[in-house]
This record gives sequence, structure tokens and C-alpha cells, in this order.
Amino acid sequence: MTRIDADVIVVGGGPSGIAAAVALKQRGIRRVVILEREPVLGGVPRHCGHPPFGMREFGRVMTGPRYAERLARYALEHGVEILTRTTVVSLAQDGELRIANHSGQGIGRASRVVLATGVREMPRSARLVSGDRPLGIVNTGALQAYVYLQGLKPFRRPVIVGTELVALSALLTCRKAGIRPVAMLEENRRPTTYRPFMALPRLMGVSVHYGAHVEAIHGSTRVEAVSFRLEDGQVRDIACDGVLFTGRFTPESTLVRTSHLELDDGTQGPQIDQYGRCTDSTYYAAGNLLRPVETAGWSFREGCRIGHCVADDLQGIMPRAQHVVKIERTEGIKLVVPQRIVLPSTAQGLAQLQVRVTRQATGSLNVNTGRSTLWQSHKHLLPERRVLIPMPQIALEDDLDALSVGIQSASADVPLSRG
Repeated sequence: MTRIDADVIVVGGGPSGIAAAVALKQRGIRRVVILEREPVLGGVPRHCGHPPFGMREFGRVMTGPRYAERLARYALEHGVEILTRTTVVSLAQDGELRIANHSGQGIGRASRVVLATGVREMPRSARLVSGDRPLGIVNTGALQAYVYLQGLKPFRRPVIVGTELVALSALLTCRKAGIRPVAMLEENRRPTTYRPFMALPRLMGVSVHYGAHVEAIHGSTRVEAVSFRLEDGQVRDIACDGVLFTGRFTPESTLVRTSHLELDDGTQGPQIDQYGRCTDSTYYAAGNLLRPVETAGWSFREGCRIGHCVADDLQGIMPRAQHVVKIERTEGIKLVVPQRIVLPSTAQGLAQLQVRVTRQATGSLNVNTGRSTLWQSHKHLLPERRVLIPMPQIALEDDLDALSVGIQSASADVPLSRG
């Protein structure tokens, strides 16, 4: 039976996991081990064969695969131990992991464990899209793996569903592979990404349909057409040979769901405090496992910060928790990270509350106690956009049990709903 004993085990070898591991080694933590189920490190960027990656981390612009290779070297240069093709099967108390690799099942034990398992895209089945089950239906990750890793084209004239930033990444992948998308479909009245970015599909001659809901996919052996319904009830068909579902990310939190750690119903990732610490203080979490989805650079910086928090914990620098303040979401707030603030607090933890809203609104985003407002700012809020509330500006009182984050005076014509 394989057995791994370490000071810290990092589960996941993407940008946040590698950054956390290196930060720990830089702080003098003796044995830090990354467990990665894929054959190589790098995470999602391995599949993104276009720039820009790595400017803030390494001082140069790279493609995703080059960035992934640089991340792997970065870990090795700092003495991080790496075990690839190694899957963590389950989490237990006291930092005990059940693992599996080519040698069979085994056990891992560590004083602290950092979970950095990232995100995955929502598949067709979870989107409840009806119709036939022909070849040619993929998500962005599969497309990039086909094109960049296997040199294959899963289709030639697909329909792209979604307008998140990753959809534009998919457009660049299609362009590189000689694939010509016939249309982009977006359920909302505006793009999820920033409007100026939608110049890319126009430049590529790809029509964009807003307020378009995919009704059905048609085809016998391969995709032949897609039916979509517009807001006025009109149903249209588009001839195509594939469907590319993009975005709608969800944290890869299977390990958390099947463990003793508490899951947050907003993020669908683990509950954490401002140090990235889960409800079992042996476990920490970082990167896109905490919320879907941030850039590789953001995940790297967050992983580095949380790695230093783990080092503080192991070296006895982190103050002992004396009080916990829970952070609650109110109407219109989809998620908040972290979900708990531990007092006393230090500057080493996460610097902001990260907030997302359920839908477009204009109003006062606020943090209050029920008795008083501790922070507020008037904002135009859009779904899937990062909103940051500086934690040092929130005057926390020692007797607080809970805070709530909410929106006041939202646009009357835009109803809000709990995420």
C-alpha cells in the first residue's frame, strides 16, 4: 500500500495549488507534496493554446501550455514534491487522505491539507437541453483538449452556447483550428463578459443572438441543427455540425461533498474563513474551488496568499480563534467568499469579501449587522462579475455573531432572487 507522510499535501496541480505549495516552501515548510490526477501539472491552462498568461507571475506573456510548463518548473525549482497520476479518493479528519494510483490504493497524512481542485463546466445534462444524442456536443475543455493536445477537430461549423470570457477563448481556439462557428447563443439580453469583448465574434463574422434559449439538438449520428427560442416565443433552427457549451462553471467539489467538511450552497465549494481555512481547521482551500470562476493569475495570487496563511498556522504565528462571525447572503446575492470571519483577524488573510449577484441590478451594495450598516457603495451590478468589498473597511465588533451582505434600492424593473 502506498503511504505518503508530509507536512502539507496540496490536492491539485493548477495555478493556485502550485502557488500555495511554493509559498509554503519559501516559508521553510519541510515536506510539501502536490497530488495531481493528470499526467502533468498546470491545470486548465494546459488546454488554452493562446495568450495572455503569466505576465504578473513570470514577467512575460505566454500561451496556456507554456504557462503550465513554467508553473511545473516553478514548483520543482522550489523543492516541491510532485506525484502525478495520483487521485485523492476521500478526505477524513486529521488530514488523512485515501489515494489511488498505478500502485493501487494508499493513504496520505499531513499536518495540513490544501484543496485546490478547481472547476468544471456544466455539461449538457445539467442544462436540461433535450433532443437527440449525436456526436459533436462538447464543452470548452474538451474542445481545447481535442485541438491542442490531440490535434483533432470535433466539428467544423458549431453553434457556441454562452458569452462568458471562456466562450471567447473557445472562439480563438476555433480560429486556430480552422473551425468556423455559425452562431453564438446567449440566454440573457446582454453578454456575460464585457460588451467591448464581443467585438471578437463580430470580427470573426459570427452572429450573436441574445435572449436565446436552446430548445433541442437534432441529428442522427452527428449534430445537424439546433433549435432555440427567442424572448418573443419565436423558435428558430440553425444548421450546424456541433454544439459547444461554454461556461456555467461549478467548483470541482466532489471530495468536499463526500467528506465531513461543510459545503456552501452559494459557491458550491467548501465554506472557508478569511485564511482559506475550512470547517475542519486541518483543511484549507484555494483557487476556483472557492467560487466559479476566476482567471489563472487571480487563482495563482490567491493560492500564494493562502499558502502563507497555512505556513503561519504551522509556525504558530496565526492567532488562536476567539470568535467567529458568519456572513449571510440576502436577496439578490448569489455568493460571498469567505463565509466566516475569525477574530482576531490579521492582514495575512484574504483582503476582500468576494461577492457575485444573481442578476443585473443597480443599487447600494452593503454590509450590515441588522442594527447598523458597516460598509456600503453604490454600484451597477452584473451577474458573474467579481465585486470586491475591502475587509479592512468593515468595522467588526467583538460581540457580532453575523453579518449580512445585500442590495438596497435596486432597479425597480429588475427583480432580484436569492442565489
